Amino acid sequence: MSRRIWPLYLAAWIPVFLFYSIGTQGDALFHGQFNLGQGLFNAACVLGPAILLLSLLWPLTGYLERVGRSPAALVGVHFASAILFSVFCLTLTYACICYFVSRRAAQSCVEEWFIWQSLFYLMMYAVVTGIFHTLRAVEAMRLQSLTISQAETLLAKSELTALRNKLNPHFLFNTLHSIIALTRKDSSAAEAALLKFSDMLRYILDTEKSGDSMVTLDQELQFVRDYLDLESLRLGTRLQVEWHIDETAIYHCVPALTVQPLVENSIKHAFNPRSHPGKLVISARTNAATDGIDITVSDDGPGCEVQAIQESSGFGVKTVERRLKLEYGQRSNVDIRTEPGAGFAVHLSIPLELA
Repeated sequence: MSRRIWPLYLAAWIPVFLFYSIGTQGDALFHGQFNLGQGLFNAACVLGPAILLLSLLWPLTGYLERVGRSPAALVGVHFASAILFSVFCLTLTYACICYFVSRRAAQSCVEEWFIWQSLFYLMMYAVVTGIFHTLRAVEAMRLQSLTISQAETLLAKSELTALRNKLNPHFLFNTLHSIIALTRKDSSAAEAALLKFSDMLRYILDTEKSGDSMVTLDQELQFVRDYLDLESLRLGTRLQVEWHIDETAIYHCVPALTVQPLVENSIKHAFNPRSHPGKLVISARTNAATDGIDITVSDDGPGCEVQAIQESSGFGVKTVERRLKLEYGQRSNVDIRTEPGAGFAVHLSIPLELA
């Protein structure tokens, strides 16, 4: 900021300098005898030293803020500085007139404008000091706001990482549990499931290795397909899946493990408890009205009360919702639609983000 302030500081003095040049020639201007050179000389004698000296207030205000002086101490320091500044400028002005005109002229000038010129210098000091302190206060607020924003960003990233780390072992445990259950019924199917599971682990490890939590929707949906293929080995014809995917949506990015936990939630609550077939519907499309992607995972399972979801100890749907809020804020939305006997549906709205 120090580098930016000096051009502005000098530019701000230009209109003051010109106004003073004209003001000191008021009588001459009234009688049609305006002398621009004389006016500029007067302004240089009066304002020149002041402009140079007042520039020292910038480091002075910085020092006073760094040492943390009390308001009373600040007033005392500035009061003493203002008096010294006024006396010094009056002395320099007197010396300039003595040198360039005559001692007699300087004495005459001092007698004419000593009081009002002293007040003028004090006012200049007060105005410049107020501006400098205000600029420093604004800059401090900006830096504080930036620091808070950076801290919030780091906190959000840390929480996102924690949520991902929470999802991964949850997914691994549930999937391994399904494979263990499958080994008791069909060892060859269990072997195929383990091979499919290795592909799924590669997806998780690749996103962890890259350090980027974002994947294309196509990659996320392929991961979901692998997961459903694995579950179909265990559930057989009980699991019926319908896909409604808009091709324009698959190249946009979504957080990894966004759709799979919703599918896993349906498998757990809609398909595991019952023996008859059920339908799982996964849809994704771009939404021009919201400039986002609409993703819906729904099942025809037993459903539940919405309040029961909030009170549930499970964290699949809750974690997805929290991740989206941390990643996109109010630009994302999670809408849960369910009631007893009417199935369960989760609708995600995610801002468009190309890969």
